[in-house]
Amino acid sequence: MQIEGLKDKFEQAYEKIRTSQNVLLITHERPDGDALSCVCAASLLLDGMNKKYTMFCADNPPYFFSFLPNINKFTKKSNFDLKNFDLIMILDCGCLNRTAISKKIMNERGPSQYIIEFDHHPHVDDYADLEIRIPKKSSTSEILYHFFKANGVETTKEIANCVLTGILTDTANFLHPSADVESIKISSDMILSGASFPKITKKTWQNKSLVSMKMLGGVLDSLKINKKYNVAFAAVTYEEIKNFKKKFKNNDDIFDLISSFLSNVKDVKAILFLREEKFGEIKGSLRTNHPDIEIIKLARILGGGGHPRAAGFDIAGHIEKNGEGWKVV
Repeated sequence: MQIEGLKDKFEQAYEKIRTSQNVLLITHERPDGDALSCVCAASLLLDGMNKKYTMFCADNPPYFFSFLPNINKFTKKSNFDLKNFDLIMILDCGCLNRTAISKKIMNERGPSQYIIEFDHHPHVDDYADLEIRIPKKSSTSEILYHFFKANGVETTKEIANCVLTGILTDTANFLHPSADVESIKISSDMILSGASFPKITKKTWQNKSLVSMKMLGGVLDSLKINKKYNVAFAAVTYEEIKNFKKKFKNNDDIFDLISSFLSNVKDVKAILFLREEKFGEIKGSLRTNHPDIEIIKLARILGGGGHPRAAGFDIAGHIEKNGEGWKVV
């Protein structure tokens, strides 16, 4: 569904927000720039309406997003009483499980509690009373932009910074195929509304520590290509990550940087990046620039999800170095 067909849904969502008393804003665990920007932008709307609200994410926002308005209002404590909220807004989650409190939502949700979902990931779950989803959009922030415009919400400098941050981080500064004419036009509009392109790129892109760059270099040095399937792959063991965290204790988003950078490998169909951040829990990132490949299909087989050309999954196991490569046990 495109923007033209969402006018009624945009108006319905706005009316639910307008008549709400207490709102719970949720985004996915391990939040990226789009996830955080969406919740912050929604919180600004609620501030303007003098609404009571709570911003929840299961993980702390990375430190380099500290410039986003209301970012300090996020909580990762999930011991709140769900029945205190008459409206729940879930933004940029992909699926309910990525909230990390899906059981709480399904088990404690009251019969009159309304859920609105804003998302640009492919459809997975049927849990929202009102689903506003456009998978082909660059980011959920871009969808929120249209939601604000449709309801006459003023684009303040703060909202503009949120929307532009979401678009820039989800398109890797317009490098991904999802960066189309529409997303660039919206970004231009946000800059004209006061968003600071230089500040956002400096905070979100030009911010990597020496230790992080060394880890990136180590991954690149060990990169392999499976010639049978023409897939590039790399892995980081639990021991390597543990050593990395000893040297750099900030919540650095180095692994997302590595996944994005590996997608630049020439003439391969896809890339696979595995890392064991917690012992026995392996996270996998899949990327492709091939126009005929939807890498999300493989991610779903492995219990994950994401976008057609950028997806991920979690599996149980332990990564061990095996000669020139690795094995999962």
